Amino acid sequence: MSFEHPNRNNESMRDVELDIMSRPPEHNTTNLDLDRMNLMLDILGHPEQSFRVIHITGTNGKGSTARMAEAICRAYGMRTGLYTSPHLEKINERIAIDGQQLSDDDFIDIWDQTKDLVALVDAKMEEQGKPKMSFFEVLTAMAIWKFADTPVDVAIVEVGMGGLWDATNVLNADAAIIGPVDMDHMQWLGDTVEQIATEKAGIIKPNCTAIIGPQPHEEAVMPILAEAAERNHAMLVRDGYEMTASDRMAAVGGQVATLTTPNGTYEGVPIAKFGEHQAHNALAALAASEVVIPVNGPLDGDLVAEALSSVKIPGRIEQIRTSPTIILDGGHNVNAAEALRKAIEESYDFKQLVGVVAMMRDKQVEEYLGVLEPILSSVVVTENSWRERVMPADELEKIAVDVFGRDRVIKEANLPDAIQTAVNMVDAEDELGVGYGHGVLICGSFVTAGDARLMLEEHASPTMRQAMAVHQPAVDPDDSDQPADKAEDEAADNLEDSVSPDDFDVFDVLGLGKEQAGDAGTGTASADTDSTDTASADTHESPPPSTIPPTSGNPHPRHIGYPDTRHTENSLTPCISRNSPSADLNPSPPPPRCASSPASRRSSAPTVRASRTSSTP
Repeated sequence: MSFEHPNRNNESMRDVELDIMSRPPEHNTTNLDLDRMNLMLDILGHPEQSFRVIHITGTNGKGSTARMAEAICRAYGMRTGLYTSPHLEKINERIAIDGQQLSDDDFIDIWDQTKDLVALVDAKMEEQGKPKMSFFEVLTAMAIWKFADTPVDVAIVEVGMGGLWDATNVLNADAAIIGPVDMDHMQWLGDTVEQIATEKAGIIKPNCTAIIGPQPHEEAVMPILAEAAERNHAMLVRDGYEMTASDRMAAVGGQVATLTTPNGTYEGVPIAKFGEHQAHNALAALAASEVVIPVNGPLDGDLVAEALSSVKIPGRIEQIRTSPTIILDGGHNVNAAEALRKAIEESYDFKQLVGVVAMMRDKQVEEYLGVLEPILSSVVVTENSWRERVMPADELEKIAVDVFGRDRVIKEANLPDAIQTAVNMVDAEDELGVGYGHGVLICGSFVTAGDARLMLEEHASPTMRQAMAVHQPAVDPDDSDQPADKAEDEAADNLEDSVSPDDFDVFDVLGLGKEQAGDAGTGTASADTDSTDTASADTHESPPPSTIPPTSGNPHPRHIGYPDTRHTENSLTPCISRNSPSADLNPSPPPPRCASSPASRRSSAPTVRASRTSSTP
């Protein structure tokens, strides 16, 4: 960061984001080359050569795998840089240092350092009759420069789309992870899995370790990936062959599994995410971490367990509320829908699950809905905030009716209204009022998940913050030679002699003051209670809260506002669910079990036991 001139032009985060995001998108067939990125790195002096790289592609699971690998490397004391996409709430999320996204000042400062160089590249491309840098290329260049400037020991980088011509492919990976390859982005990557696999195999670089996740189209895809690895003299590590995930067992907040890599077997590893696919993502992340962490042999099982049990992955089967359970998932293709369905069937026991769906018009909408149809009681179709790409609610409704039937489909074009409608439907069927067995699934796009997350995130109430801010005087250590027991007895006697009940004022203890207490007693809204605490720092003017009338089955439905608020007679106060989301619970494994014997070729690999204990449901 430029400490001498941080944000020297007094730019706002909104202005910087508009500058960057107004550039051409990466969804462009006219910029399928790395000319702009290579020129940018030449100008910057090739900062990408200063750190090791884990590069991740695949149709699904890239973001989860990236965050898991980053957590493992950080647990080992390595300084980490993380670059992921898309962002859910703030553009800052895309670039993180040591697990923390860039602050607004940091982000603005990096833009200030690179924007003149971006203009230089744009001018050079214009001379050659080529397009200027896309917003994704600009963000990628900013991330690489920030990683070198920090500096980091290892960068974990998620491909934006494809691999071969992606802006991130100017990096030479030490470990290249290729997750499941399936049909998505066909208009840019090709309309067969073979063509898509060829694009993704482009991140395999000379002498790297190529880590291949489970492939749904193995017969078609694996020969292409194996040929790319052989051509680049890369070491090939395949899920199901050189590495395995086994002995999976559901646990509180996630699962426990035994992970076997080329370096050893890790038993009872806690993974704080639901679904079999997340166990395989963790396996790939672990294998890649073994490549870049400077340790011979297997990694420390306790550190691996600590990392994978605490990693947070927003928008990926994320339970953000309880009572009723509300789950967010940003997956938007058939493979993601299949993983989502399996995870819900394995980890939850819903009697009623209402879907809230908004999708982009260029996705396989009917196939996606068809995969989820067996687990959804009904579906509320809606629209997200990306108006240029989102499928209109009228069109989505027609497709949903074909899949679910007329009686199971409701249309609410406004997303806050759609969420409120779903919650009302769940409440109407919840006779006990505790939300058990009833839930809402918000899915179909990362934009949908991000919009919903902004509305549903819990915020501490102003009154609670005020109570927590009460000054607690520091206690100086007692240096006297008086025995501790005798001193405590004398202090207790003195307290009884000098203090009476009349000396205490409950309002002074709470830090409210008698005047404020009087206002509270008469129902007057506190001056500190305002709606600014309920919105994200980068939101500007939020739409008014949704007020869906109660359904006939429940006279007191929960209100899901935008942002997360509930109307009262005199004030607008944050709406906090009764329980903390279970996704915040860190699962930990049961006492170590004997792992199933690895294949004979792996019999010499050491076994690492995770020492943490776990409770299972």
